[in-house]
Amino acid sequence: MACVSTPEERLAIQDGRVRVSGIYARPPDPPATLVVAHGAGAGMDHPFMVGFTRAMNDEGIATLRFNFSYVENGRRAPDPESLLRETWLAAFAAATDRSKGEPVWVGGKSLGGRIASMVVADGMSAAGLVFLGYPLHPPGKPERIRDDHLYRIAAPMLFLEGTRDPFATPDLLAGVMKKLGERATLVPIEGGDHSFNVRGVKRDAREVGAGLAVHAAAFIEEHPKEHA
Repeated sequence: MACVSTPEERLAIQDGRVRVSGIYARPPDPPATLVVAHGAGAGMDHPFMVGFTRAMNDEGIATLRFNFSYVENGRRAPDPESLLRETWLAAFAAATDRSKGEPVWVGGKSLGGRIASMVVADGMSAAGLVFLGYPLHPPGKPERIRDDHLYRIAAPMLFLEGTRDPFATPDLLAGVMKKLGERATLVPIEGGDHSFNVRGVKRDAREVGAGLAVHAAAFIEEHPKEHA
């Protein structure tokens, strides 16, 4: 990828028991800010996260990516749900404080996006959501579907999903999309797995993440401020 075109600011996000780092980048006159959380196995500095957020900046969207506490403190097991939720609320507040009236969207990779959706379902006032591989169910366990809270979300939702993602069986995902109706849009990434890697195609994780930004930016721009 090319050099960073939008300056990045490292933040200390603190609220209550939350003490984590974030990286904020704001291109000129952005139409929106997108707050992005990482997945269970990697932090905000993973090449996928870096590639995606920097490409979003190139598309004109401001971004804030952040760590959950367990990554910040060098642990491998994710935090309890309550702390994951608190961290999301603190990151959303930090992004809102830095916005200049533009809508603030939320989303993330796998776990990060799922927790965002749970907090929005319970009242966090995001303008919309962008899922980078929503974990609809554990691999091989389609009966353990994680969709109940999604139907309480009124904001627009974009699902970017690999067609070979073991966390989102295509027929189950299609059923969820039908129930969500006009609130949700699915962009299938043909042949992509949960990390959006395509068998037989060698790409750096940074490039993979960057390749999703055009879809996310277009969706955000199609749903302007009146939805906030």
